[in-house]
Amino acid sequence: MSKIVIIGAGAMGSAFSIPCVDSGHDINIVGTYLEDEFIEKIKDTNYHPSLKINLPEKVKIYKFDELNKILSSKTDMIVIGVSSKGIEWIANELSKIYKNKKIPNLLMLTKGLSIYKNNYELLVDKLRRLLTSKGISKINISAIGGPCLATGLANKVHSSVIVANENIKEAEKIANMIKTNYYHTSYTDDLNGVEVSAAIKNIFSMAIGAAKGLCGKNITNEVREKNYLNTASTLFKQSLYEMEIFVEHLNGKKETVKGLAGLGDLYVSSGGGRNAKMGLYIGEGLTFSEAKKTKMEKITVEGADLAKEIANKVNEDFDQKKLPLMLSMINAIRDDKKLELNWEAFR
Repeated sequence: MSKIVIIGAGAMGSAFSIPCVDSGHDINIVGTYLEDEFIEKIKDTNYHPSLKINLPEKVKIYKFDELNKILSSKTDMIVIGVSSKGIEWIANELSKIYKNKKIPNLLMLTKGLSIYKNNYELLVDKLRRLLTSKGISKINISAIGGPCLATGLANKVHSSVIVANENIKEAEKIANMIKTNYYHTSYTDDLNGVEVSAAIKNIFSMAIGAAKGLCGKNITNEVREKNYLNTASTLFKQSLYEMEIFVEHLNGKKETVKGLAGLGDLYVSSGGGRNAKMGLYIGEGLTFSEAKKTKMEKITVEGADLAKEIANKVNEDFDQKKLPLMLSMINAIRDDKKLELNWEAFR
């Protein structure tokens, strides 16, 4: 049995606790400083409102002010389940506890890609950089990718994921540690490929989500509803092709895109969810700002946030001949203009 501490009580962090408990581990969820009230509600009823289930009784739940105490005894793995915007915060908190000490193995549930000093930076790299700058060395970070929705995992739906670490033996160790008869794990040393795929699939999910609006001009809504999958499949194929190019550009492996972290995750994300929904509205002819204000005002759209973050850098590195779909999508969002695709440039 291993002691696992999950930081972040959101949907995915809490859902991840379930296979970990079923694997026989000592599971502790610690909320962020923003989740005290949320944690109080869960502790009172054991009911997680986002997942709409009762968490297992063996899962221990704590407020943020107990983090130091929980980590003071031997901890085998810390799971990062905070939002992408919380990475700087968690790096700061962990550095307070582990400065001049050996930090436990880290496992990232959080996904993201940003620009740092005009270079792409994955969240695993950002966390490593921040911890190193605060005096912590010998940092071992793994990440999980793949098509695994939190509510499905929480209800023990058969789900498959891939664990990535630059050291293949470390990835294998974690994969074997958390697998169950419904949570199926594989492993890889292609950390870059898994993390890049997990981030950019949100942009391509928006593009595929736009299929219904883009499938043809001067046709009825009934025809669109029954026939837009022709267009969606074209956009799906082009998305995979461009994901391979982009992943290789960031030193990941092309074959990773054809697996769970790429194709699998894209399939799930483009079939529904926030990114696909935003794509639907953009495909219908709305600009991003119009769709955000009138349809999704209070909803975070990760793909759109990422598009704004990396748009200038992607335009520097690629042209419309190389990434026609990705550039059309991110430029439409960055420039707040209607989406137009150059179908002739597709491969």
